[in-house]
Amino acid sequence: MALGDDVLLEIDSEGVATITLNQPERRNALSTAISDGISAALAEIEGGDARCVVIEGAGGAFSAGGDIESMVEGIENDIPADERVRALERSTNDLMRTLIDFPVPTIALIDGPAVGAGANLALACDMQLASEDAVFGFVFRQVGLSVDAGTSYLLPRVVGENVAKELVLTGDIVDADRAAELGLVNHVYGRDELEERVDEFVDTIVSGPPIALRHANRLVGEGLEKSLEQALTDEATAQGIVFETADHEEGVDAFFEDREPEYEGR
Repeated sequence: MALGDDVLLEIDSEGVATITLNQPERRNALSTAISDGISAALAEIEGGDARCVVIEGAGGAFSAGGDIESMVEGIENDIPADERVRALERSTNDLMRTLIDFPVPTIALIDGPAVGAGANLALACDMQLASEDAVFGFVFRQVGLSVDAGTSYLLPRVVGENVAKELVLTGDIVDADRAAELGLVNHVYGRDELEERVDEFVDTIVSGPPIALRHANRLVGEGLEKSLEQALTDEATAQGIVFETADHEEGVDAFFEDREPEYEGR
């Protein structure tokens, strides 16, 4: 399925939805077309039967971050700052809000550079899988800018405040192994095993009970913002919902019958 030519969406029979950023000539920078395309793809997926979403970039880059061409246009045409801020809010910021709160588990597949806002796009996903060719950088200073696209929210939660400040103040580029050490990615795979290992990882997610995993994913994502008592209460509420599902009954039956469960998402 195509959402224009800039973002592609494919949903397979197993419930894996793949969103491909498709402006390789611009290294999949988060132009308005790319941001809007991802948002449209997520809207298409939400409410359907997808069990997992994979976001990837075409042409050897995940995303090169902010749209430099639009920055040049803003400077050359003397577009007022408040107008440029509104454009940022409408496209990139709306996308980040949607992705961070998205109910279906999301995976960023990073096979190449993920820098600036592109790095944040990866961090906004629930999990990150990288090839050994992946690199990360929060390089806003390189174009004379502060941070945006959720850097100040996402990055300290992943690497801690001190490391987050180092990454944004120096603009250092980190390779895949260092990214894994910092917790920016879950796994790094070699070039020759990337496709197989990613497929195995995704298969593990989609074989689980979709309703239960959506609740679990949401609860863990919200956990840092809650007290212990609120977390316990919200977990019990979610279990009350999941107790009523056919998947829970199937999981218990499969356990006692010593077989793999077959979850249907109901």
